[in-house]
Amino acid sequence: MNLKNVIAVVAISATTAVFSVWGYGKYIQHQTAGIQESGKLPVNYAGFFGKDIAPGGPVDFTPAATSATPAVVHIKTRTKARQVSNSQSQQRQRNPFSDLFGDDFDGFFGGPRVIPEQRASGSGVIITEDGYIVTNNHVVDGADEINVTLANKKSYKATVVGTDPNSDIAVIKIEGKSLPYLVYGNSDDAKLGQWVLAIGYPLSLDVTVTAGIVSAKSRSIGVNDKPNGAAIESFIQTDAAVNPGNSGGALINTSGELIGINSAIASPTGSYAGYSYAIPVNIVKKVVTDIVKFGTVQRAYIGIQYPKENLTDDQKKDLGPGYKEGEGVYVLDAPAEGAAAVAGIKKGDIVTKLNGVSISGGPELQEQVARYKPGDKISLTYVRDSKESTVNLVLKNKAGNTAVVKSTGIIDKLGAELAAIDSKTASANNIAGGILVKKIGEGLLKKTRMQEGFIITSVNDQEIKTIADLDKILSINKGRKVKIEGIYPGFESTYPYPLDLSDVE
Repeated sequence: MNLKNVIAVVAISATTAVFSVWGYGKYIQHQTAGIQESGKLPVNYAGFFGKDIAPGGPVDFTPAATSATPAVVHIKTRTKARQVSNSQSQQRQRNPFSDLFGDDFDGFFGGPRVIPEQRASGSGVIITEDGYIVTNNHVVDGADEINVTLANKKSYKATVVGTDPNSDIAVIKIEGKSLPYLVYGNSDDAKLGQWVLAIGYPLSLDVTVTAGIVSAKSRSIGVNDKPNGAAIESFIQTDAAVNPGNSGGALINTSGELIGINSAIASPTGSYAGYSYAIPVNIVKKVVTDIVKFGTVQRAYIGIQYPKENLTDDQKKDLGPGYKEGEGVYVLDAPAEGAAAVAGIKKGDIVTKLNGVSISGGPELQEQVARYKPGDKISLTYVRDSKESTVNLVLKNKAGNTAVVKSTGIIDKLGAELAAIDSKTASANNIAGGILVKKIGEGLLKKTRMQEGFIITSVNDQEIKTIADLDKILSINKGRKVKIEGIYPGFESTYPYPLDLSDVE
């Protein structure tokens, strides 16, 4: 082999090696998008763990505040003016002729109205050096433009990566490199009385830090309640001052670690009155990872129904002698096809532990389950007839299986609480299966005149047995009009309802 051939071989080998390294780097970058690297610290933490600073020593908030504030951003949104018909208004009252002429006749009773341009602001937390930001869903919901300003006054245009209304979490993205970001802490380690800091942009002020203590955990206040009944609420309650504009901002511990995303306040006036609420970071991490990786949250279900919090004495009596407040989660029902029923859980059982973690109420159970995805195996400890037992079960998704859920969002747009009927109901009504409309809500189904209790059996003459079936056929028909058919239990006739998906993207 002559010298020219040797040089050519070496050049080709070197070029191949360079492209291989470059390609692998791009692959790894894609696989880890939106996910923090364990053990790696951003530049804004450089001085925090120096020789002169000792986290956990005498209470001094300066190091934590100095390290965290560069990673908390100001989010400003703009929603363009838009024209809507009266039928699209949540405050709408049906006109006396709509049953005869249809909703298009609403134009004669006030006509379409214009919602003016709206501007709002909130906060967000950078969680990766390449610009992934976590905030509240209600901060960016419906926005046409999102602008992000860092503490150093640099501004960026942001895009929405994905949202989860049930947990009130949203992930947005700006284009940047080597950005400061907050490292995740462990919200399980938060203790009552522990000092915490809330960081955000309240009342359109510049970045603001307030201090308080953890005053309660696993709080449910009903702020995330949704028609589909799938809201997740297990807040960290603090007395750190939080006001409008703080939403989506950081709750950190004195080690500068993110332990929650500030989401709500309890106030009769709309301004801070003593209590604020943050979504635990252990829930945030799961939601963010799912949104970035799958485009939607992989929500897992045990498959039980249980009482709400803060029951009246009469409601407690109605549950019977088996119900004991604070000793676990009382099982009101365990649907036949659910994960719990398959594992042997029955009505009247009291769930006390999940994977060995003690459970005293519904919010704690929600918080634990929210960390898992369909297909994960967990252990569930329960009490029946004063005897404690533990079973293993496989968590399922809303459709009743363990498949990865792809993002369509169309089921949420229906705005209704839906449930697949059991075999007993199907047999009693002489149908193969269907979806029960338990509540209509404020979404698309409200425009159909459908009544609660209706069972959807087909869409465009295609049989519907599961929520996954309904999601699939509606997703295929986005931008069109479809015909929903079904029955009302106890009536022989089949009822058709037109559903307009023209505005669904």
